[in-house]
Amino acid sequence: MEFFNKAKAVRLRSHLGKYLAAAEDEETVRLTRDGSSRKARWTVEFAEGDTHIIRLKSHYNKYLTASSEEQSLLAGMTGKKVIQSEEKKESCTEWEPRTEGLYYVKLRTRSGKFLRANGGSPPWRNTVTHDVPRRTATQDWVLWQVDVVDILQLDNSLSNVVSFSSFSSSTTYPEEFSDSDSGSPVVSSGSPHAFLREVW
Repeated sequence: MEFFNKAKAVRLRSHLGKYLAAAEDEETVRLTRDGSSRKARWTVEFAEGDTHIIRLKSHYNKYLTASSEEQSLLAGMTGKKVIQSEEKKESCTEWEPRTEGLYYVKLRTRSGKFLRANGGSPPWRNTVTHDVPRRTATQDWVLWQVDVVDILQLDNSLSNVVSFSSFSSSTTYPEEFSDSDSGSPVVSSGSPHAFLREVW
């Protein structure tokens, strides 16, 4: 949860090295390699009366939403679709961050499922679902690295939003990946810290 405590906006990087992104249709949520895009930027809101629960709002002012059980992504596939929606539906738009080790978080829905990044072949590739990992090979699919791109005001002498480009981690990551994802968990080498970067 500490990744989000002072965050105004974040990027979420998956086990595939791709970022959670809001599509231009203002409904679909996908994975993208372009972490610099505003589509990969999510504004953090805390739930009323509970600072352990967050909502994530896209560049299009839509909320990251776990779809209802009837909205399955693909026939025969596990996991339900994650979309953008306008309404603050408590059970669908609220996420509980759970720290996993030093550098990762899981985002849990009210129903006990987790935000999951999918690889593999089309149409499964680059999709985002919510599900419970049932195999050892898919445990890392629900892990996310948090890049904090804007932080909340720290004291009265600072502006409402402070961007710290000078505190970016020295660890670098390749931005290009093969178009053919195996779907297997891929964790970057090194120490993937939560970054504080300047985004305009």
